[in-house]
Order: sequence, then structure tokens, then C-alpha cells
Amino acid sequence: MGKRSMPDTSQSAGPHVPVLMDEVLAALSPLAGKRIVDGTFGAGGYSRALLEAGAIVIAIDRDPSVQPFADTLMAEFEGRFIFVPGTFSELDTLAAEHGPIDGVVLDIGVSSMQLDQAERGFSFMRDGPLDMRMSGQGESAADLVNGLEGEALANLLYAFGEERKSRRIAQFIVAARETAPIATTIELARIVEKAIGRKPGDAHPATRTFQALRIAVNAEFDQLVEALFAAERLLAEGGRLVVVTFHSLEDRIVKRFFDPDKGGPAQSRHMPQVETEARRWVEVAKARKAGEAELGRNPRARSATLRAASRSAAPARPVKFDGLGVPQVRGAA
Repeated sequence: MGKRSMPDTSQSAGPHVPVLMDEVLAALSPLAGKRIVDGTFGAGGYSRALLEAGAIVIAIDRDPSVQPFADTLMAEFEGRFIFVPGTFSELDTLAAEHGPIDGVVLDIGVSSMQLDQAERGFSFMRDGPLDMRMSGQGESAADLVNGLEGEALANLLYAFGEERKSRRIAQFIVAARETAPIATTIELARIVEKAIGRKPGDAHPATRTFQALRIAVNAEFDQLVEALFAAERLLAEGGRLVVVTFHSLEDRIVKRFFDPDKGGPAQSRHMPQVETEARRWVEVAKARKAGEAELGRNPRARSATLRAASRSAAPARPVKFDGLGVPQVRGAA
């Protein structure tokens, strides 16, 4: 796995600014009159830009706190903006009744808006309850930190956060919670820093731990895979899917989804060639990164990668995790 810089979850870079906006719009163009699903609505940055370009937008989000942003766009773009509460893993079902869909855009991961809200527990730089639930339902990060056995916790941090010092961190967490449950973000961040130290100029030592917990709490990899296949079911031939990811684990899944051969075993030229199945995605664009100008305006774009492709006429595949490089927590059921 390549060594890529982690997304900056230490602080907000001001109001939420969608990354790679020009590239997203270009990948979906022409937009006038087209029906686009914004599967990760957030504060509505992509939706607004799509609407201003003339598109009809069906937006989806599982976070109840985004409703005020949706209300604003519904009032401003009456008749062209529809908001549907729900998870993007069900985007085909949620968007089905709103007519033929021409494109889907997904911006994966946590938003700076969520990081800004200390009470949501996403940021290790803001003291708040150790929560991290995007929907507000289900197990919280505190439940995992205080409930998992040490080995299971270490395996989770390694698989979902690529944290090489996961075992030492888990040992310190287990020792700390013997005195009292770990309840806040700052408390956990301090335990991690005590466990592995901090070098000047490096990212905060808790970055990978918080990433791993957030991914686990929200089942983000499962949601991503389900969403990709939902888009495949939803889009007819020529429909466009655009996905923006923020770390190598997500990007690998998207890359292999668009091009399954990338995740398969190499074929020997001395053996009979295995016939590959029909491609569901064509015109797969080269991965795009933010340019210097955008990085200057929005540091959050540093880790962003955009991938896009067009739907072929081949029938949609059943959901399949094999071959996509989805991280697995060792020892998990």
C-alpha cells in the first residue's frame, strides 16, 4: 500500500469547501437538464454547484444535521432540488422514483463541517464526547474503545487506520480504561500521544486511530462498496459516476471497482488466458489530484483523489467485496 499523506483531521480549514469542484463538474458535463444524484450531500457544496450549472439534483445524506442546508437549496431551487434522508449505500432505491438518472457523485469520508462540531466527537483537536456516529445511531467510538478486547482493538486500528503501532496504542487504551471508561476525544488523543509520542512537524499521533474508529463506527468501507454497486444498478448506459476519496484505502476500492482486472491475479502468458467478464465501466478517467491553486485555497484537498467512469450497457453485477481490496479486521467474525 502506497505511503500517502493522511487527510488533515486535526482542524477545520474554515467553512466546508468541496474539493476538486471544477473536476467534478467537468466529469459530469454537460449538466443542463441532467438528473444528478449527490450521494453525500453534507453542506450542499456539490449540489449547489450542480444546480447552478443547470442540473436537477437528488441529494442523499444520513446525517440529520444537514437538513437546514437542504432546506435552503429547496427554497432557492424549487422544483430542481430534492433531498432524501438515507444512506448512499441505498442510492438506487432512494433515487429510483425521481426519473432516469444521468450521473452520481460521491464525496467519501468525514467533512470539515462534522469536524467543526465538537459534540459529534470526530476531531481530536476539539473536546467532546467520543461519538463519531454520522447518523447518531448504533455503536459509538466510545463503545468500541471501552468494549473491545485489546487484540481486537489493535487489529481494528491496524486494518482501518494503517496504524503500525496499533498494539502499543491498544495496550495503553486498555490500561487507561481500567481506571475509568474513556469518554472524550481529548482523553483518547492524549492516551494515544502518550503511547507513541509526537515528533515536531508530524501529523498528530491520534490521526490514524481516529480514522480507524470513525470508519468502523460508520461501516464506511461496507457503505462505499454498497454505494458503488448501487450506482452501477441505477445508471443506464452512458451514465457517469464520479467518486472523490481521501485516503489510499478508499481509493483502492474505487480503482478496483472500475477496473476489476487491477485486483485480480496476473495471468501467465504460458497458460490459457482466462476470459474476462464484460466491463460495466468504460472511459475510466485517470485519477485526478488537486492543483497548486486549489491546495493554496483549501488544504483539505491535499489528500483528495477523483476517479470517474461511464456506465456500459452490460448488466449490473451482484454486490461482491472480493477483489476490491476492502481491509479486513483480523479475527473478526
